[in-house]
Amino acid sequence: MDLDFSAEQWDFRDEVRTWLAEHKPAEPRPSDAVDIRRYDLEWQRTQYDGGWAGIAWPKEYGGRGLSLLEQLIWYEEYGRAGLPSLDSTFVGLNHAGPTLIERADHEQKSAHLLPILRGDVVWCQGFSEPEAGSDLASLRTRAEIDGDELVVTGQKIWTSSAHLADWQELLVRTGHTGRKHEGITWVICDMHSPGIDARPIETMDGDSDFCEVFYDEVRIPLTNVVGELGGGWSVAMSTLSFERGTAFTAGQVRLASTVEELIAIAADRPGPLGRGRALDDDELRRRLAVARAEVAALRALTYAAISRSARQGSPGPEGSIIKLYFSELEQREARLSSDLLGPDSLRFVRQWVPDGWTGRYLHSFSSTIGGGTSEIQRNIIGERVLGLPR
Repeated sequence: MDLDFSAEQWDFRDEVRTWLAEHKPAEPRPSDAVDIRRYDLEWQRTQYDGGWAGIAWPKEYGGRGLSLLEQLIWYEEYGRAGLPSLDSTFVGLNHAGPTLIERADHEQKSAHLLPILRGDVVWCQGFSEPEAGSDLASLRTRAEIDGDELVVTGQKIWTSSAHLADWQELLVRTGHTGRKHEGITWVICDMHSPGIDARPIETMDGDSDFCEVFYDEVRIPLTNVVGELGGGWSVAMSTLSFERGTAFTAGQVRLASTVEELIAIAADRPGPLGRGRALDDDELRRRLAVARAEVAALRALTYAAISRSARQGSPGPEGSIIKLYFSELEQREARLSSDLLGPDSLRFVRQWVPDGWTGRYLHSFSSTIGGGTSEIQRNIIGERVLGLPR
């Protein structure tokens, strides 16, 4: 790993920290869908007006044209400020935008990149289906060519913020060659098109961010195809490499802060049997120490990925290592918090986490599913990183 911060980058970190302290939203993110969209887009516009949107995006598309190191610094300080990252602008900024920069034509970039950065639009991802989640290449949503349009019919599921979105990165099947990875097309879908029905799904943590989306002969111009018709699998792999790389750095920083918070709580709470402090209990102390070491290891993995991407120009399959480790560590930390706090976890409410520790624990069950299951990540690591046979 070849990664170090220059004096200019330390100055940049101070500048980021100061700006976030002075401009971050004064109120927690709301829970109502309409208010969530307004809140997220206003916050994104504030970042854009302040010159902090698209730090590593090329200048010609509205970004600052800085390096991945500056982007990393932004994510780290954003996480330390306790700001939300899993919001309705996440897909546009971390999936669709980077994919369009790398794979789209000039007209598509001109039409979509600046509105994403400026906080004008919300994007969602239409990849998973009821029978094509982990095995994404088995997707069945079909698109028939009719003149200069695609006519799409099918269903997607677990589509975050679909009910709030203006645009969607959509995978459809446009060909049947016998090989399931072929004949898939990555297309830009207008979510306001006739024939689209987005239905929110309430999850066990009380949230309704996920949706199932139905397409009934939805017409999409062929000019919205990114890459080649039938060549969408390659484009999708670009999208997923961005998703599984450093996009969750802010969440990793918050995870580290949470571990330190739990250590401080353990120093003040009674032990499991009411004797001494919780921090004096051998097992709890061991688990807290392991958690602290694991978040340090996660940070090292992320820094290694940034160094590698800086040399290669784009994320590689190694991002699956980060995704796998982060999601399983998040679950272990959530279980640790519940074991430490016990019934008190029901009444502890934290800033930026309206549902408190319990909501966070319930949400953690999705960590090893969303963005590709842990089993899929292990297959990618084995085959594409370690070179093992299928």
